[in-house]
Amino acid sequence: MTTTPSDALPTLDDAPKPFMRTIKSFVKRAGRTTTGQAKAFEDLGPRFLLPYRASAIDLVAVYADSTGASATNDAQTMAQPAAPVVLEIGFGMGEATAKIATTLPDTHFLCCEVHEPGVGALLKRIGENNITNIRICAHDAVEVIDHMLPRQSLDGVHIFFPDPWHKTKHNKRRLIQSPLVAKLAARLKVGGYLHCATDWEPYAQQILEVLSAEPLLKNRALATHPELAGYAPKPHYRPLTKFENRGIKLGHGVWDVVFERI
Repeated sequence: MTTTPSDALPTLDDAPKPFMRTIKSFVKRAGRTTTGQAKAFEDLGPRFLLPYRASAIDLVAVYADSTGASATNDAQTMAQPAAPVVLEIGFGMGEATAKIATTLPDTHFLCCEVHEPGVGALLKRIGENNITNIRICAHDAVEVIDHMLPRQSLDGVHIFFPDPWHKTKHNKRRLIQSPLVAKLAARLKVGGYLHCATDWEPYAQQILEVLSAEPLLKNRALATHPELAGYAPKPHYRPLTKFENRGIKLGHGVWDVVFERI
């Protein structure tokens, strides 16, 4: 499928706020790829790494071999029932991602991360746990959304613990802002969800405000958990990470925000 100009959403360069011109879904971090991670790249990369391309992808064909189907038979591939597809933006070292993929084996996960040791670590986890329902695109998620994902192609989006950019002067660098949320909402199917989690309360407040302002989304928790003031209880599929457990023991809060495409 090729996205026509009339279907394409504006890129961040077209956004009205000047600072959005340089925003990306990531910040380069230092780190060394271990021997085990490098071996995972070599052994598992050809199957689980999805190269970036500037055209829309077939999300059924991408996962054709995740249940043992042959990717060489296009007719057979297209005849398969489409499994739910969830985009994850920024998975760090992949611990939570691997656990979620194991918890939801019938869901396909497209995971974006540019930190090479993190990509290697998730590939290693994939091999160790025989996980077949993950594909990794080691590229800026904003460009992946803009060019590779058709409208209404996703069943969910996960953004867990994005960089909070604590200082007020750096808040403009935060990932969760209106232009990106509009792109994500347009690519969600009706009934699909956007799930964000953060341990920084001012960022949680901003996320809630930005998502509430998006006309294609509604807050799932308002009707079911009005006592939480718009926040959601932690969904069963999101595991507690070591970092999160440590924070909870120190009295730090974690806020989940879950909105639905209408």
